[in-house]
Amino acid sequence: MPLSIFGFRALWSPYFFLSIVLIVVLYFLLTKKWRHLFEGTEPVTGREIKYFLTAMILLYILKGSPLDLLGHILFSVHMTQMALLLLAVAPFLIVGIPHFIWKTVLSVKIIDKIVRLFTKPVISLMVFTVMFSLNHYPMVLDYIKMNVFLHAIFTIVLFISALFLWWPILNTLEDHPQLHGLKKIGYVILSAILITPACSLIIFVDVPVYETYSSGEAWMQAMALCVPAGTLAGLSISGPELFTNMPTLYDQQLGGIIMKVIQELIYIIVIGKIFIKWYREEQMNADEITQRDLLERQSLKVHG
Repeated sequence: MPLSIFGFRALWSPYFFLSIVLIVVLYFLLTKKWRHLFEGTEPVTGREIKYFLTAMILLYILKGSPLDLLGHILFSVHMTQMALLLLAVAPFLIVGIPHFIWKTVLSVKIIDKIVRLFTKPVISLMVFTVMFSLNHYPMVLDYIKMNVFLHAIFTIVLFISALFLWWPILNTLEDHPQLHGLKKIGYVILSAILITPACSLIIFVDVPVYETYSSGEAWMQAMALCVPAGTLAGLSISGPELFTNMPTLYDQQLGGIIMKVIQELIYIIVIGKIFIKWYREEQMNADEITQRDLLERQSLKVHG
């Protein structure tokens, strides 16, 4: 069956689209027109704008376009959504928001204390790993996918844990702890290792474990998260098999593979950039030391 049977609202999420547009408008008001209201502000850069807009466009594609509806039908699409939401949108958002906005948000003491606590490398790694693993534990995922409020809250908390995960690598605020050089690479590698068990269980399990992707009744309850009740009640559908020829088990295993592949690709790119930056900084430091030694030797010769 075509996805069009679910209607325009379920396919394109117009209210979510308007929310994204309002966020983008507010971003430009804060960074352009109202920038003078903040202390010690610098003009927003083209790089920041690019990353922020990319995050917003990607966010709408993942959670507002027909891809979101398809993510309730195919587990593999759901895992693609989660991988890009947590490993692409989150870091893009951190980089895309200017320093003076982050400083204003973190000027609230309670927020600053929470961020400092949960962005400590060990804590941020553990919190993200636990939240990610919980989100894909069969009983938990099935339960939250059948309750719109729990689903929204859990998704938001998981996304915040992803922001905490990326913060020690990407934040450049002077008064906030940062990882440098090879420590960043070790942090990224450890993150990849910690989420591997959750992906492996999904890939190597030999039976479908998610009722919301295999049981008709549970699937219909989960579909209520993105399809208006009136539209859903008027449809004669029984399960996701009406929209795909892929066996449920293969779809489930493909989801685990997609998550791991996307994660590995993104982490390889991140590690490569970190290494190149670290190498250049080390070379600059070495050149400065060499130049300083030469100047000192010349000075000694002159005075000698």
